[in-house]
Amino acid sequence: MGKRIFAADIGGTTVKLGMFTVEGELLDKWEIDTRKENNGGFILPDIADSIKAKMESENIAKEDVIGIGVGAPGPVDKSGVIYKAVNLGWGVLNIKEELEKLTGVTVMAGNDANVAALGEMWKGGGEGYSDLVVVTLGTGIGGGVIIDGRIVTGYKGAGGEIGHIHINDDETEVCGCGNKGCFEQYASATGIARLANRKLGSSNEDSVLRKCEINAKTVFDAVKAGDKLAMEIAEEFGEYLGKGLANVADVTNPEVFVIGGGVSKAGQVIIDYGQKYFKKYVFHACRDAKFVLAKLGNDAGIYGAAKLALNM
Repeated sequence: MGKRIFAADIGGTTVKLGMFTVEGELLDKWEIDTRKENNGGFILPDIADSIKAKMESENIAKEDVIGIGVGAPGPVDKSGVIYKAVNLGWGVLNIKEELEKLTGVTVMAGNDANVAALGEMWKGGGEGYSDLVVVTLGTGIGGGVIIDGRIVTGYKGAGGEIGHIHINDDETEVCGCGNKGCFEQYASATGIARLANRKLGSSNEDSVLRKCEINAKTVFDAVKAGDKLAMEIAEEFGEYLGKGLANVADVTNPEVFVIGGGVSKAGQVIIDYGQKYFKKYVFHACRDAKFVLAKLGNDAGIYGAAKLALNM
């Protein structure tokens, strides 16, 4: 039996776990509940117990495990310290040290969005590229910046927080981060719904959107059906997306943007609207950045965590 890598992607509801070969083949994946009681004190012991149980059932010796990679929802620095994960109940915690004590195996930890970006670079939409930005358009906007094959972590692990780039001085509503006018207030799934509701409230134009629940999916379904008002909403979304990613490109100069998250399920239409405005706003030397769709879906986190462990 060859060497193995274990991966954990910690979410607010479940922890996704995976077992990989060093070549990146996913041999097994499973989930456990994220037990947030006791200020998240059960989470790492539960992960350790689950991995040890898998090693026992597969007859894998400790010396045959290269390491464990972990993605966690919060800023994680280079030494594996997370600086507050509100939805887990964690304050400042050294994930690497704690999990190493529990398992006896070397651990690497990173921010979940950054780790997912590493996964997409390794085996997903960004395979073959080493300078890329992975953008997750979900409830918010997550980002992972990879330069020369390495995650840009930053001083306290907050590198890649592209969702909180300030993009609109006139915004009156507050973002979840406490600021106003953040990128994710317009180009995330919730942002698209906000744009749609504002447009529907300020216009009397007929639209299929007036007869259905407003969310990113219904907006882009209406766009594909040729609904004029929906197309105006998509145009506004595209301008925010293009402008936000132009700001990112001017700092990082990626070869490719890999677009994932729930909104990306709409497909190429997302890229078409965003790329048009990206080319309008970006510095000329960064204009040829490609836009592609992510490929790994919910498995990006475990693939990236495995790659993180492999890079030790």
